[in-house]
Order: sequence, then structure tokens, then C-alpha cells
Amino acid sequence: MNFLTGYVYLILAIIFGIVANGFLKTTNGFTNLAPTIFCICSIVICIFFLSKSMTIIPVGFTYATYGGLTITAVTIFGIVKYNQLPNLYGSIGIILIIIGVILVNYLGKINS
Repeated sequence: MNFLTGYVYLILAIIFGIVANGFLKTTNGFTNLAPTIFCICSIVICIFFLSKSMTIIPVGFTYATYGGLTITAVTIFGIVKYNQLPNLYGSIGIILIIIGVILVNYLGKINS
């Protein structure tokens, strides 16, 4: 397998991570059965794809990218679906996360 396959797995992990975390609020503390099952299945699939991507892409790059993009996307999801706007410091933090992901992926060195 090549790096492209690893990044496909990573993108799938990010998508399922966004789905699982984005809809977690609808579980109402795991008291609503259908959304709870949906979120559990989504996070299990997410972890599966994340583990597959880590067999190809270095762990640090994989998890930094997954974490940063998932946090950013779930924040945007919260803005759109739940009208939860971050304050100035939250917005600065999200921008710094995005900058960190870019730095790790484009300027970080891989030691093999």
C-alpha cells in the first residue's frame, strides 16, 4: 500500500469522526437509543480507518491531522447545526490548530 491509500483511510476516519462527534449531542447523554447506536457505530468505523491509516502514514502525522481537522470540522458543524459560535479566543485557537496541522504535514520531517 502507498501513501495515497493511507490518506484515503485518513479522510474516511476524519469523516466518520466528524459524524460521530457532530451527532453526539443528539444522544442526550446516551439516553436516546437510535442516535447512541449511530454514534457508537460511527466512532468504531472511524477508529478502524484511523488504525488502517496508521499502518501506512507515521502515527504523529496521522493523529495530528485527524485531531486537528476533526476538531475544526466539528466546531464548524456546531456553528451550522446548533448555532454555537466560538468567542474570539476559541476562534484564535481553531486557527492555530489549522496552522499546526499545515506545519506538521508540510514542514514536519519523517524519520524512517
